[in-house]
Amino acid sequence: MPNRIVRRAAVSPRGRATVRGAVRAAAGALLPRPRRPRSAQALWNLRHGRAQQMLCAATAASALPLGVEVYVNHYSGSFANKWMWAPVGLLPALGVAGAAGVRSPSAARTWVPALSAATVASGGLGTYFHGRGVARKPGGWSEPTYNLVMGPPLLAPGSLSMIGGVGLVAALMRRERW
Repeated sequence: MPNRIVRRAAVSPRGRATVRGAVRAAAGALLPRPRRPRSAQALWNLRHGRAQQMLCAATAASALPLGVEVYVNHYSGSFANKWMWAPVGLLPALGVAGAAGVRSPSAARTWVPALSAATVASGGLGTYFHGRGVARKPGGWSEPTYNLVMGPPLLAPGSLSMIGGVGLVAALMRRERW
C-alpha cells in the first residue's frame, strides 16, 4: 500500500514525475503515520472484519454476570437436576477465557471457541429441560398463561446460547490492529 501512495504522489496527472510529488513521497516514507483516535481505529477495525478482542471482551463481560444470575435462579430451584450445574460451571470459565482472549490470540483461537461451543450446547439442553419443567407443572402446556409465568423461564437458556454464540464469532474474526 505505501508503494502505491508513493507512485501516485510522485507522478503528475499527465504521467510526468514532479519534484513536489517526490518530496511528498520522501517525507511520507520518513515520517511516522499519524495516529487515529481510538474510537476511529475501533470503527476501522469493525469495518475491516477485525473484532476478535472486542467480542472476547463482550463475552467475558456478559458471561460473569449471567453466571451469577444462573447460580441464584438454579439455587432457588435447589439444583434439583444435576444438569443445573453445567451453566454454573461453564459461564465463569467462559468469562476467564474471554478475558484471556483479549490479551492472547492463541487463547482466542482455542479456549474461547471450545468453551463457547459447550455453552451453546448447554443453552440448548437448558431450553429442553425448561420446556420439560413447564410440561410437568399441573396443566402442562394446556395452561400456558400460568405455567410459562410460574414454571422455569423457557427462553432464559437462550441468553446462555447467545453469549456462547458471541464467543464463537469472536474466534472466527481477525485480530484488531491498535
